[in-house]
Amino acid sequence: MIIAVDAMGGDNAPEEIVKGAVKAAAEQPSLTIRLYGDEEKIKPLLNSESNIEVIHTDEMILSADEPVRAVRRKKNASMVLAAQAVKDQEADACVSAGNTGALMAAGLFIVGRIKGIDRPALSPTLPTIDGQGFVMLDLGANADAKPEHLLQYAVMGSIYAEQVRGIKNPTVGLLNIGTEEGKGNELTKQAYDLLKDSGLNFVGNVESRDLLNGVCDVVVTDGFTGNMVLKTIEGTAQALFGMLKETFTSSVKTKLAAGLVKNDLRNLKGKLDYTEYGGAGLFGLNAPVIKAHGSSNANAVYNAIKQAHTMAEYDVSGKISASLNQ
Repeated sequence: MIIAVDAMGGDNAPEEIVKGAVKAAAEQPSLTIRLYGDEEKIKPLLNSESNIEVIHTDEMILSADEPVRAVRRKKNASMVLAAQAVKDQEADACVSAGNTGALMAAGLFIVGRIKGIDRPALSPTLPTIDGQGFVMLDLGANADAKPEHLLQYAVMGSIYAEQVRGIKNPTVGLLNIGTEEGKGNELTKQAYDLLKDSGLNFVGNVESRDLLNGVCDVVVTDGFTGNMVLKTIEGTAQALFGMLKETFTSSVKTKLAAGLVKNDLRNLKGKLDYTEYGGAGLFGLNAPVIKAHGSSNANAVYNAIKQAHTMAEYDVSGKISASLNQ
């Protein structure tokens, strides 16, 4: 299996991208990783990995670039070449920590959309208190959505949760302002009816305050709402650990207490660490495309590559297509 990786995308490229690729290559010798980017910057970061290839290009898509224009004009950009390799069946999946909008454009225009999917969705696995995590989509690929889009998101999320995350008969919840049937706006009311009659394991409306308690395995919403929820969770986690750090370093007494609970705090932080969950899959495309966080470190890149490998191995795209077009 071959995974194409945009080595120049993200805040910490290419160093952290290459380190993550090296770790993944060492763990899975049968996996070939192709790094697309500046050879002069990439090769010094490699050792003698026989299953890592470097495809040279000095063109890249920047975070400030307009996404669609950049994908169409920068034909030799590292991200575009990685997506094209998937399109040409030279690679089974691709990973990038670069410009989110550009990767979505590359996924749509180059890799292509599954028949029956109106709009692909951006979907990461988010942490829960019990460590199980949950899949949430859409988290920003489409600001607006129709009820049938949310149904498609639920189907895709359920297949991913079952095939990749190993959850039998995953539960599906609709993000809403209350749990009662009939709550919400016209979008959620109509989506509720579609989900109720879908044959999925639909558990009804769920509220955002319950998400980290693991209220269900798959949560569906429109991209505008989902993106705000994601950033609220990230911001809250950062603020919480910032306050804990300030508290435990405020005096000699609290520093001593910090020493006693150091391992417990590390375990707590690990439960809320996005780097352990890989990246966000662009569900609804003909092949796996994984968007790693822009600030990804080597561990996050390593897990994103593992995620891409698993999605390709279990043919998640093919199973989504079969489910929608049977």
